[in-house]
Amino acid sequence: MSGYGLAIHTSSPQLGLALDNRQGDRIWRTWDLDRDLSNYFHQYLAEFLARRTWEDLDFIAVAKGPGSFTSTRIGLVTVRTLAQQFDLPLYTVSSLAAFAWSRRKDYPEDTYLALQMPATRGQLYTGIYRGNSVYLPDSLLTPSEWSDTLDRLTLPYQLLETPSHLGMNAPDVLDLAEIDRSAGKSPHWSSALPFYGN
Repeated sequence: MSGYGLAIHTSSPQLGLALDNRQGDRIWRTWDLDRDLSNYFHQYLAEFLARRTWEDLDFIAVAKGPGSFTSTRIGLVTVRTLAQQFDLPLYTVSSLAAFAWSRRKDYPEDTYLALQMPATRGQLYTGIYRGNSVYLPDSLLTPSEWSDTLDRLTLPYQLLETPSHLGMNAPDVLDLAEIDRSAGKSPHWSSALPFYGN
């Protein structure tokens, strides 16, 4: 039997967990925790994996942000420790990329999804995706810089505002990690870094 991939999404007020063995056994759950993430994260993770052991895992995937600084950091620190302890590949996936992947079937195949997410000081986290490919990597821009970027685009795009609760995209984090894994990538835990926009 194939081992499982585990995805963890902590970069928004909603914790999301997903587990899949690529043989029809996929489960996922979300919890709206907001500031209680640090108090309940490990408990919910243990309960989520209750019928499995860490040795059942083939890899771990995590949302690296953009999003909440503290929540993203909690998720990254946890998975880096787990990946190191159990010698597992650790895939980091952009929160924006996961959201774009979740919406890819809502638009024609040639449509690029231009994503924006509110950041601090009136700025925006932005990125442009098509399927699992990146057209414009995640950036921290002012609204005017983002507007100028979109004005210069000469391809079909749809502008989307990301929702505030992104834990629901944990299965999409898992999908994108699996694509990288199928391509032969096996990132070391030490390369897993958060994206805070700097």
